[in-house]
Amino acid sequence: MRRLYVYILSNRSRGLYVGVTNDIVRRLREHRRLRRGHTGRYRIGRLVYVETVEGPRAAIAREKQIKGWRRAKKVELIQQRNPAWNDLAEGWGLGSGTADPSRSLP
Repeated sequence: MRRLYVYILSNRSRGLYVGVTNDIVRRLREHRRLRRGHTGRYRIGRLVYVETVEGPRAAIAREKQIKGWRRAKKVELIQQRNPAWNDLAEGWGLGSGTADPSRSLP
């Protein structure tokens, strides 16, 4: 089975974006470079929640589940694992592309 990542990004105002990817480092780089679309317009690029899921069907189902939740439930999910809303990708070396995020994932 392939490992995929379901993630939530935020900004300083705590706006949220939920996504799924097979390469979390690449996808974060893309979000942080974008200047259009939802994440670019609202500068949403801080990784505040991430989980690994086995297989594309399960990952897409989990993404849809989280997207369907009310904001309060998403906030609760984030605060369970990351109460300070820290950027979980800090120290991944997104500029160099040499980091291994799986070491720091739950």
